[in-house]
Amino acid sequence: MISADSLTELVFLVLAGITVLGALIATNAKRLIRAVSGLAVCLIGVAGLYYFLHSPFVALMEMLIYVGAVCVTIVFAVMMAEPFPERHAKISPLSGYLSFAVAILVFVGVAGLGVKTAWKAAGSTVNSGALIEVGKSLLTTNSMVFELISIVLLLAIIGSVALARAGREK
Repeated sequence: MISADSLTELVFLVLAGITVLGALIATNAKRLIRAVSGLAVCLIGVAGLYYFLHSPFVALMEMLIYVGAVCVTIVFAVMMAEPFPERHAKISPLSGYLSFAVAILVFVGVAGLGVKTAWKAAGSTVNSGALIEVGKSLLTTNSMVFELISIVLLLAIIGSVALARAGREK
């Protein structure tokens, strides 16, 4: 018989697996459309993790903003870009090994930071994720995060306009 704790762990592992699978597809795809699809799968997994952590509003905003807006903007930029761009530079064979080494260093650093940090125990009150509480939190304690999200969206729009600027040859 499956206990509640083991089912919780299973749901978390499935959502984390979906996130990692989408990230692998996004980073290893040869075609840009497949990479965007992998990014969308990864972001859907992240939204599932937010929902799993009892934050349905943040999960919904993840779906609307990142999956709905950013991925669609990238797809539109791909559709308006040149179908066969000229290749100017050759990629060094060492770049893959170097990027893998940097990824390992970042992972070890973040894991070490996570292990050495003294984490505060969760409070007795649980945030229900109600819209009023999220609004108060966004405008008081998390206003910097709210502004950073708007900057990320602005950069996504500028990037898509820069990709689409040249247009297609006629």
